Amino acid sequence: MQLVLQNKPIHSYIEQHAKTTPEKTAINFYGKEISYGQLWDSIKRVASFLTEQGITKGDTVALFLQNCPQYVIAFFAIQKIGAIAGPCNPMFKEWELKYQLNDLEAKAIFTTPDLYEVFYKIEEETKVESKIITSYKDYLPDVPCPDFPEQIIENQWEDTYDWSSILQNEQYNKDVNATIDMAEDVSLIIYTSGTTGSPKGAMLTFQNSEFQAACVAKNFGFTKEDTYISVMPIFHIAGKLVGLLSAMMVGASVVLLTRFDPKGMLQAYEQYNATVLYTTTPMNIQMLREPSIKGIDFSNLKIDIVTSFGVQLSKEISDEWESITGKPLMEFAYGMSETHTGNTMTPPDDIRYGSVGKPTFDTDIKVVDFEDYHLDKAVGEQGMILVKGPSVFKGYKGKEEETQKSFFHDYFITGDIGTFDEDGFLYFLGRVKEMIKCSGYSVYPEEVEKMLSQHEKINQVAVIGVPDPVRGESVKAFIVLEEGVQSTEEEITEWAKERMSAYKYPREVEFINELPKTSSGKILRRLLKKENE
Repeated sequence: MQLVLQNKPIHSYIEQHAKTTPEKTAINFYGKEISYGQLWDSIKRVASFLTEQGITKGDTVALFLQNCPQYVIAFFAIQKIGAIAGPCNPMFKEWELKYQLNDLEAKAIFTTPDLYEVFYKIEEETKVESKIITSYKDYLPDVPCPDFPEQIIENQWEDTYDWSSILQNEQYNKDVNATIDMAEDVSLIIYTSGTTGSPKGAMLTFQNSEFQAACVAKNFGFTKEDTYISVMPIFHIAGKLVGLLSAMMVGASVVLLTRFDPKGMLQAYEQYNATVLYTTTPMNIQMLREPSIKGIDFSNLKIDIVTSFGVQLSKEISDEWESITGKPLMEFAYGMSETHTGNTMTPPDDIRYGSVGKPTFDTDIKVVDFEDYHLDKAVGEQGMILVKGPSVFKGYKGKEEETQKSFFHDYFITGDIGTFDEDGFLYFLGRVKEMIKCSGYSVYPEEVEKMLSQHEKINQVAVIGVPDPVRGESVKAFIVLEEGVQSTEEEITEWAKERMSAYKYPREVEFINELPKTSSGKILRRLLKKENE
């Protein structure tokens, strides 16, 4: 198969669909349908508004939103004027949001009333000038299907712009465009972890996005006739790539869900005749345990691609799914934020459980010696995974030295361990870095430790990832208390739960007398991990 690209941004594909199939549904939000014509009109209006706010090419605009139509519209409006989209995790607490907004140097933010309450507390410590507030109610039908899982909050805030007013204001009915250099211009900054554990902004170009969206669509055979269910968070690179970019490229329809629940997911599939599902293995397990699944006709289902967050996809799980739906589950891909993910993909006609697939179009992946990257490992031997190709990022924002250290010649050094089999299938075996992967989210030990250290009873702390049957990994904290004080696991956990995202706070706490350290004082987490096995 050969990949054919039009060398244009994804929003230009939407514009094309708005001209050729303006009445076709682009987004379905709990039963509220938005056509490609309506979507493009809204994108143009929000782009015009941003220009009026002084946002220009190269500026960054933050998206602090759950999955919703406003996210899609704002995302492409930002890119239409050559600005950079900066997705922020809607689970962030104040300190996490402040760090990312300041690192992004965000000039504007799109958010909802409930999340604005988080932003409001740190607003004065950021450079954000324009604040746009939108309610889920702006797009929800009178009777949502499935039931809408969020509480609708409609607080009014001073010095903010209302989403509905922007779309209704004829002042913003101008068609504003920017000249885009596909290979050089940054369209998106996704935060990831480095060897130090500090979040870093991976700068992805317009070319990165077009290439990877085309790879997904080509590999899995997606077309304009498909209807995707997009329940994976689109602030996340994988959720965005599969559930949004590839769909908009081919002109498909997207059923956008804010949050997963097994009954609601199955109801949405049945109600909207979906053909494409992108899920995690735990989602499929929960749907298999949902009684209503046995009464559903899955003849319309074309494919369900899976990411093994939390639970590894196995042939046994796939077989159980196939026995009900008639279609197997297949691992989506291997990749990371720096490579726009999807650098390998599973061939639908050759599923190998345990593998993450083969390198995709024009992508070169090596497994090399951990110490000498010049030495390629033989088939079956473990080594460091290196990636080269059109999807590899431009660099870390504001971190030129760390960017340079992340490459070996033109190959990105992933920090991951892998091996190839004799047929060229890649097997991901683990992470060299100490990052913890909890429910598919990256947890940086230093961030958790920094927050826990603020507890008045804690003298020293180190955290590691421990196996968790539901989340894949969860955070465990080893704590040295201040002299003469006492505490409990419950006290520390509850304190942390109030201050950290749900996937970050420690689920286990162990009190110890001393942390293992090097002679220079560096904490040896690997010894804690070994002792915990």
